[in-house]
Amino acid sequence: MKEIKRDLYLNQLIDRRENGLIKVITGIRRCGKSYLLFNLYYDYLKNTGVSDNRIIKIALDDDDNKELRNPDNLSAYLRSRITDEKDMYYVMLDEAQFAISEDELKKNEPIRLYGILNSLLRKTNVDVYITGSNSRFLSSDVLTEFRGRGDEVRIYPLSFSEFFSVYDGDKYEAFTEYSTYGGLPLVLARKSDADKVKYLKDNLNATYLKDVVERYKLRGDVVMNTLVEILASAIGSLTNPLKLANTFKSSGINTNENTVSKYISYLANAFIINSAERYDVKGKKYIASPYKYYFSDVGVRNAALNFRQQERTHIMENIIYNELLVRGYSVDVGVVGYTGKTSAGKRTTIHSEGDFVCNLGSKRYYIQSAFAIPDNEKMTQETASLDHIDDSFKKIVVVGDIIKPWINEKGYVIMSIYDFLLNPDSLDM
Repeated sequence: MKEIKRDLYLNQLIDRRENGLIKVITGIRRCGKSYLLFNLYYDYLKNTGVSDNRIIKIALDDDDNKELRNPDNLSAYLRSRITDEKDMYYVMLDEAQFAISEDELKKNEPIRLYGILNSLLRKTNVDVYITGSNSRFLSSDVLTEFRGRGDEVRIYPLSFSEFFSVYDGDKYEAFTEYSTYGGLPLVLARKSDADKVKYLKDNLNATYLKDVVERYKLRGDVVMNTLVEILASAIGSLTNPLKLANTFKSSGINTNENTVSKYISYLANAFIINSAERYDVKGKKYIASPYKYYFSDVGVRNAALNFRQQERTHIMENIIYNELLVRGYSVDVGVVGYTGKTSAGKRTTIHSEGDFVCNLGSKRYYIQSAFAIPDNEKMTQETASLDHIDDSFKKIVVVGDIIKPWINEKGYVIMSIYDFLLNPDSLDM
């Protein structure tokens, strides 16, 4: 398998080098956190002249480092390695949860690992990096515990451009593959469709959901598995905990709105799903639920449905949403209110909903996902929400058709999904 360059995240680590904070690498399991730290960033440090003895790499999930799972042994080992007060040392701790005991978690005792790592921050010649993610300690927990002393680098499964950079085929074949099996890096190492399906289903059930169930002690609870299936089936659709609870009841599963809300937060904490809030563009305020939910990886989403529901429209929307997150945008669902008339001719306020409002600093874009626009009628339908936005920010329609980018008579940029995903500057085309 070819090496996948993940320069976006590597550069984020480089930018944070020696900033006096603990760099906390977060993200869904199996998305490449360890590889980023132990391979790509390690190689970068070596290439800048850092010697091996000043790079302290510890993979606590490795049985060879079993003794270092004891915090006292870990502390002593780190002290023995940091022997010079002038040279900078780089401490890379992978799978940190192995240094946290069950008693510390069960009894809510102070976790000694935090004290060890925080003490390293007092040394001016130590730069600390950490990952951690399993049932005892999700990577979101790592960041929470370090609070103001942690600096998050959030990484995602492979973007389409990263995926395509090592894919053996053209971009159209690659997109079909990516839309089906997603961007977990090790999917690319599986040769057959059967192996890819098995890998994704095993990850979902034996890793992701198992972690959540064990982390929150949900054994014997059928709600979580069903909830994942319902959310996977409804990507891109507005929903809320009450509506979902009613769906459960109609299927004979007794639960309530509060339970569903908690379970959604558990899935979000494990980076399995993300939510998009509704934003009133003209009123400049957020609107309470319902929300839209998207999966961090469409392959995991498809595995949750046993690869049955392959709606290309919704999957493309999920991919666009993920790409915007990768590029650092905050992404909301755009809602626009305007004055119209009812069927009886009475004036009324009509709310039109677009797909995404994305913001990064002073930049804002309105983006509509439309798998196909075969005629003017479909174009009118897909751009209706954009028509009532009266500010000057760029409006973009991303389509699944194979086209060159163009601008329609209203000034909206129309581009293909391939140009959108493969050109890092596509929003400014």
